[in-house]
Amino acid sequence: MAKFSIIVVCLNAGERLHDTIASIQNQSCKDYEIIVKDGISTDGSIEKLLTDDRLRIFRKKDRGIYDAMNQAVKKAQGEYIYFLNCGDVFHDSDVLRQVKEQMENQEKKKKREEKGTKAGNAGKESKYIFYGDIYQRQTKERVASNPSLDAFGCYRNVPCHQACFYCSSLMREKQFDIRYKVRADYEHFLWCFFRGGAETVYMPVLTADYEGGGFSETKENRKLSVQEHREIVGKYMSKGQVLKYRLIMTLTFARFRTWLAGNEMTSHVYNRIKGKVYRR
Repeated sequence: MAKFSIIVVCLNAGERLHDTIASIQNQSCKDYEIIVKDGISTDGSIEKLLTDDRLRIFRKKDRGIYDAMNQAVKKAQGEYIYFLNCGDVFHDSDVLRQVKEQMENQEKKKKREEKGTKAGNAGKESKYIFYGDIYQRQTKERVASNPSLDAFGCYRNVPCHQACFYCSSLMREKQFDIRYKVRADYEHFLWCFFRGGAETVYMPVLTADYEGGGFSETKENRKLSVQEHREIVGKYMSKGQVLKYRLIMTLTFARFRTWLAGNEMTSHVYNRIKGKVYRR
């Protein structure tokens, strides 16, 4: 079994698909498999892929990106599942090596902690989500993830899936809910955190260079994102929590801070301050 199942879903992605696959194949750690789920592309991009024994391609129609990701999960055989969108690339050739090292350190830490536990608790299987930071290519900035997630952190924002390595059992126990067109990955993360028994572990690793400007960032889908967020948090948080967190977001000028983070003129200062706050 490979350590990592790296899933790439595509449809007529052209050279962007090739760039993404090349960034995986260039990894110094080779303990992975690549699953390319193609929605029946007609641009010749699949035929031009440089294949190897770690890469598997399957072609089938789907009902959108989240349905395609669900189909790919069923083919995955790795211990951890990672989704890398077409156009996004690993930040450098050592990402998987660093992530694997972080995972091994966490296992050592768990074993040390278990030495002092009762026999009935020791050896219990952990379901982890390891997550790091991403590099936003549009703003040319490192976007830090919250190193200590709690309910409020989940309300505000969770690490994007390009930052997350999911224990495969979490993905098989519950797939993405394709009723959500923009925030199915957010809904899945909240299920993992509140109901799936996931342990979240932050890694000081820059995982991926995020292309940005995709499906979820159109004007129409940003509105849909707000609607889906409201519905999803209502599933996993109490009305009291939601009202409290919404008030905090209003009082701390959340919309203005979002604008600062996405503006090329201000993103550097904003992300620098944000990173320092998270490190504290």
